[in-house]
Amino acid sequence: MSYNPPPSHEYGGTPPSSHLVWAILTTLFCCLPAGIVSIVFAAQVDSKWSSGDHAGAVSASEKAKTWAIVSAVAGAVVLVIYVLAALGNG
Repeated sequence: MSYNPPPSHEYGGTPPSSHLVWAILTTLFCCLPAGIVSIVFAAQVDSKWSSGDHAGAVSASEKAKTWAIVSAVAGAVVLVIYVLAALGNG
């Protein structure tokens, strides 16, 4: 019988990344609405971790990352459309 220790985030290890920097950058440079959602989830990570809600902290971290990616993709799509429109009217 072997014992597999749980991941460190389940027993008070280091908290998951909040992805706050990415959330702020994608808010400023990509897509404001999705970036704000990312910032909200990023802001929840440390407080949930400190209160002992480790599963909630991990979930908030994953959601912050997801929304930062959504913001970046939306910003890239808008940029491509803008460039194509500008070239088409050139």
